[in-house]
Amino acid sequence: MKRDLILAGVGGQGLLALAAVIGEAARSLGLHVKQAEVHGMAQRGGVVQSHLRYSDTPVHSPLVSTSRVDLVLALEPMEALRYLSYLAPEGVVIANSTPFVNIPDYPDEATVRQELEAIEKGYLVDAAGLAKEAGALQAANMVMLGAGSSILALGDEALTTAIRTFFAGKPDAIIETNLTAYRLGAEVIARA
Repeated sequence: MKRDLILAGVGGQGLLALAAVIGEAARSLGLHVKQAEVHGMAQRGGVVQSHLRYSDTPVHSPLVSTSRVDLVLALEPMEALRYLSYLAPEGVVIANSTPFVNIPDYPDEATVRQELEAIEKGYLVDAAGLAKEAGALQAANMVMLGAGSSILALGDEALTTAIRTFFAGKPDAIIETNLTAYRLGAEVIARA
């Protein structure tokens, strides 16, 4: 089993937490994991992306080559478009439908949406709406984790345990909110 991922977003959206949870789930299953992050201007709402690779055989490089990514999981819709050249022919794009408009020349939202909808194996998820339903807008990253869970192929138990591990020490309500967000994300893709 092998997966090559690109996680993309904007500083402050919880992308590094998302990467940590996926990495923890993969390690808990005895898989080899490599990760590389680019923080950019993360504190100012700049681009953040992570290459994440895991396999049952050794992984020698944390970086994914173009045309090799199994999943682009994007917390911001425009950021999903940046990494389409990395997508393998059978790869999937799952993007949050809610834009994070933090620059004056942000592309037309309808055009971004149209480009994402044109991707054969592309899905848009209302992560913000589902996170609010779960109880906290900050849980949008866990909504996206749930949305990508079937492609991650790590199993529900490993992913939910990794969520509990990552948020250990936080109040139970925060853990439950993130688990609910994860489940809502998984449900929305299962219905797609």
